[in-house]
Amino acid sequence: MTRIKLCGLSRPCDMEAANRLQPDYIGFVFAAKSKRYVTASEAAGLKKLLSPSIKTVGVFVHEKPELVAALLKQGTIDIAQLHGDESEDYIRQLRECTDKPLIKAFRIDSKEDVKAANMSIADYVLLDSGQGGSGKVFDWELLTEINRPYFLAGGLDADNVQKAITLLHPYAVDVSSGIETCGKKDIEKMQQFVHAVSVLCEPAADMCHE
Repeated sequence: MTRIKLCGLSRPCDMEAANRLQPDYIGFVFAAKSKRYVTASEAAGLKKLLSPSIKTVGVFVHEKPELVAALLKQGTIDIAQLHGDESEDYIRQLRECTDKPLIKAFRIDSKEDVKAANMSIADYVLLDSGQGGSGKVFDWELLTEINRPYFLAGGLDADNVQKAITLLHPYAVDVSSGIETCGKKDIEKMQQFVHAVSVLCEPAADMCHE
């Protein structure tokens, strides 16, 4: 079953919506330049409102490894997502501070980007548009040579996520702008996205009960 990550959540009402919809992951953005930015203290407060069955992912861009590790150790986040140009050496340095899972994001503009993702030492990779956060879909044909499980991001919404899953079979789908209206998370769009993913698994679920 393809997993679901709802990213860029920032308000108590977003936590309430997540608790109702039960995605596998939600994301807090700690990049100060992002319109979805939350502080460490805000994220800690939001985490308390979230169902313990949902994993929290912290999204960082060129952050100090010690700060990332501290949020993991405190339990504010369960997984760290590195969304800048962090090197393999950076990942090794971070691993000296924590044993929690790490996701490295790659912006896919060419097959060379896919090769770099395949070689990453991170626990997971996330494949995004060349302009991450733009809400634009990248060329999925570039992913023919991806050889590891991955989070698929970049322009996903309720209208195209089923096609993405059917064609690509990603480990997880990651959505942010596709579940927003006027820059804020929209509960109706969140519901539509989660339903679109979940309905694909219904035939498999029925088979399991035969």
